Amino acid sequence: MTVDTVQHPRTPPRPLASDRQAGTFRPEVQGLRAVALVLVVVYHVWLGRVSGGVDVFLLVSAFLLTGSFARRAEGGALGLRAYWARVFGRLLPPAAVVLLATVIASIAFFPQVRWGTLIEHAWASLLYVQNWDLAFKAVDYQAADAATASPFQHFWSLSIQGQVFILWPLVLAGCILASRRTRFSFTAIAGTVFALIFAGSLAFSVHETATNQAFAYFDTRARLWEFAAGSLLALALPYLNPSRLTRLVLGWAGITLIIACGLVVQVENQFPGWIALIPVLGAAAVIASGNQHGPGQDQGQDQGQDRGHRFGVDRLLSAAPVLSVGRISYALYLWHWPILITYLVTTGTGTGTGTGTGAGAGTVSVGEGALIIAVSAVLAWGTTRLVERPLQDWSWVHRNKRRRATLTVGCALIVAVPLSGWETRISAQEQQLAQQSAALNPGAKALLTPDEYEGLPEAALLPAATNLGGEWGNAGPSCEGEYRPQDPDLSSCHQIEPDGQATRTVVVIGDSHANQLMPALTRIAEDNQWRMISLLRNACRYGAESETRDEACNARNDAARDYVLNLRPDAVITHGTLSTAEEPHELLVPAWEEGVGVFLQEGIEVVGIRDNPRFAINMFECVELHGQDAPQCNTPRDQALLPVNPVEAIAAREPLVHSLDLTPAYCTDTTCPAVVGNVYVYMDLDHLTRTYVESLTDHLEDQLFTTTGWTTTTPRTPEQEPAP
Repeated sequence: MTVDTVQHPRTPPRPLASDRQAGTFRPEVQGLRAVALVLVVVYHVWLGRVSGGVDVFLLVSAFLLTGSFARRAEGGALGLRAYWARVFGRLLPPAAVVLLATVIASIAFFPQVRWGTLIEHAWASLLYVQNWDLAFKAVDYQAADAATASPFQHFWSLSIQGQVFILWPLVLAGCILASRRTRFSFTAIAGTVFALIFAGSLAFSVHETATNQAFAYFDTRARLWEFAAGSLLALALPYLNPSRLTRLVLGWAGITLIIACGLVVQVENQFPGWIALIPVLGAAAVIASGNQHGPGQDQGQDQGQDRGHRFGVDRLLSAAPVLSVGRISYALYLWHWPILITYLVTTGTGTGTGTGTGAGAGTVSVGEGALIIAVSAVLAWGTTRLVERPLQDWSWVHRNKRRRATLTVGCALIVAVPLSGWETRISAQEQQLAQQSAALNPGAKALLTPDEYEGLPEAALLPAATNLGGEWGNAGPSCEGEYRPQDPDLSSCHQIEPDGQATRTVVVIGDSHANQLMPALTRIAEDNQWRMISLLRNACRYGAESETRDEACNARNDAARDYVLNLRPDAVITHGTLSTAEEPHELLVPAWEEGVGVFLQEGIEVVGIRDNPRFAINMFECVELHGQDAPQCNTPRDQALLPVNPVEAIAAREPLVHSLDLTPAYCTDTTCPAVVGNVYVYMDLDHLTRTYVESLTDHLEDQLFTTTGWTTTTPRTPEQEPAP
């Protein structure tokens, strides 16, 4: 994964251009990369846990980079453009090969529902911003699966390295120029700068990991201290002269820390805070225990120096088999993840239920994992031997910066052109669906009035698999004026305001399942001149305080309760039940009756909506993989919901509680299908598509007024009928 390659003197392959320029090598560093790579691969394939191997790579990258620039401090041109051309000219060719292969595999083997995300990840990987894409998606509830089971996911660490390979030379160049114009040495200036970066970034990393670990894991700022540690090590190493015994202890202590991280120490959901010091310090100790000339010194200066204890860990890391793995470490890192994810997707053994923060995406047996690693190693060897090394040794390319830049651009185009073609194909498919006759996609109407749609012909299903990002509900404009909450826990407040005098004021309190119904509720509010306020928070269903909810959700619910009591609306709409994928399949929302009880005491009506089914599998993908008639895509109704709606009992004894059950719009008497009326009902495990919700708007309005006894204000005209 690091750019600079360290050769072994006993098995000298043809030296790379960077090695010839460096005039030095550190075989134990090459071996260290091999150990880190093996840990990453093994943990990804079998353990599904963070290994700390990536953190070792980050330190090694900065160690080698800083060493190469330390030599330039003595004089001469800085050569930043040449450096960048050389670095990305080495990084991009193998990456382009793997990206292109992964794009082809994604088209061939992955469900179309994932194509939009995969294209986004492919572009982000090519442009070295994958980590930021994953960071923002990791904290986006509506894109919670975007960072999982993606064959491009592992490019997050390469993206961070790519960003640092641009930033670090600028920092080092600034230090060199400062040292040339002042009486301070380059080592003193650079050491001070990197010490400040180390301290600031580590403090930031610890804080962000504690408050927002999902984002911190991919945040470049939270990782800079690991690079700074490598730079500080490169600057300090020439001044260190530990004894052979000290080096023996340092080496084995360091390798023990690296291996123990994640295996012995529980690090789940704790990276990259202070816990990442374990592999970083371990890697630093291993490097310090080896050959004591720094990466910026010529090896010839140290030929007579004692190379350490014969039982030192550097002897093990310098062994030929270990160095062989180290030489293909970059390519092996590139290949192993897409092969693993593609295998999981094609076999159905993994669906991407990880956290998106380095955990494994599925489960494979020992034999399957060994085969995945073996295939990855063969492809890595071929990529290194046939792509990486020939291009590095192609003298014609390295004669000037323009040719190196041409190579870099050419490699990028190898991926960019197919990606653009893939996007064009998707746009054409979506346009074709948009032109399809609306009569072919009645959605819920086909279930609610089957006689009218008997013999409905098969047609392309809506919505398009590649357009699910637009299928989330929209609650309308943000709250304004006197209706805008002052409490920060009610930051997501939306307001539908009538053209004239409001006939009714309604507050909707809920989570994403309330948000998914907003296309229908918004239309109903507009048609009937309601003022509708929506207080929404993902993964937070309304009820009184309960230990089943996190602190933030309880705070939102308390704030929503106070808001309603101050506003005194005519009614509150909220989900009264909570569906589950396992037994008992449906529950009354925890503390729901107590939560709505305070409204009832003030004479505020409460509409308790019954939740839609929740499934153990992604229903959209189920149809793509198995067809809409497959049994697994048509769950028995008694395995999706209870026989009796739990809200009914409360409504029977509380006159102001109205039970609204939309189950007939989702399920037949026997099954809850994934497709109804040529429309996908669900976009994932449990969220309804906006297209399907729009098709049940009439039914929702009829049931709402029938259940509550309210009267409609504006009769619906044919022009107001929602398009499916």
